[in-house]
Amino acid sequence: MVTYVTKADESKQLFNREKVVQTCLRLGADHNTALLIVGQLERRLYDGIPTREILQLIFSLMRKYKPAVKYLFDLRRGISLMESKPEFEVFVRALLLNNGFDVQPNTILRGFCGLHEVDALASKEGLTYFVEAKHHVNYHAFTGLDESRIARAILEDVNEGYMRGVTNLKIDRAMIVTNTRYSEHAINYGQCRNILQIGWASPEIGLRDMVEKNKLYPLSCLRGVSAGIRLKLVDVGIVLIKQLLDQDSHYIGRKTGLSKLEVSTLIEKARLTTEMWY
Repeated sequence: MVTYVTKADESKQLFNREKVVQTCLRLGADHNTALLIVGQLERRLYDGIPTREILQLIFSLMRKYKPAVKYLFDLRRGISLMESKPEFEVFVRALLLNNGFDVQPNTILRGFCGLHEVDALASKEGLTYFVEAKHHVNYHAFTGLDESRIARAILEDVNEGYMRGVTNLKIDRAMIVTNTRYSEHAINYGQCRNILQIGWASPEIGLRDMVEKNKLYPLSCLRGVSAGIRLKLVDVGIVLIKQLLDQDSHYIGRKTGLSKLEVSTLIEKARLTTEMWY
């Protein structure tokens, strides 16, 4: 039977079992387990099923094989739950650092006509980028043309300042990092203007790939961890599950003011979920 699924924008597409397999693998299932889950899920399909319901079914079925799934939000939703400032900005800088960039946070750039506050400076392989982090609560929304236009204007002003001797800092490219996809107009403009656009599944560098390649999952993917607790951790530079497990529990409690029980519960959830991926 041919089954269509309904995407968030209400468009329809054919059910693709390989996408389910890949989701299961990303959650730590082996290939045989992923195929078992696809078979179980296919028996529950109906024509027009929303993609969000499919994802809920995958998580529900995965719990039998990976019980720690109950502590997790899927990556896309977890990132959307972040506070735009400062949590997502710190997350972006952590991703860049763990993907081979040298990073300087929160920098003021001097242009010929004015000053520009950017979320980071990043350099790699001899190129220097200024970084703008654009977070969306609705991860189905598109990052549009305006962000790329603004980035281009900043780059032009800073480089004019460099050529006229106002600043000795030369910026090679603008970089925009977002948790959504870019609109078609934004993609075309970015390619024309040589802007590095990192989005959810961008072809040059994708946000999902940056996370999954080195298991750089954010704390916002852990269920039951409030924004208040996460922000206390962000204040001491901890935004990733991996970073949390690299720190001593006494240090975390002392620096954040979290209780011993809060810290131990958090670390145990982090440990269990991390074991799923190895």
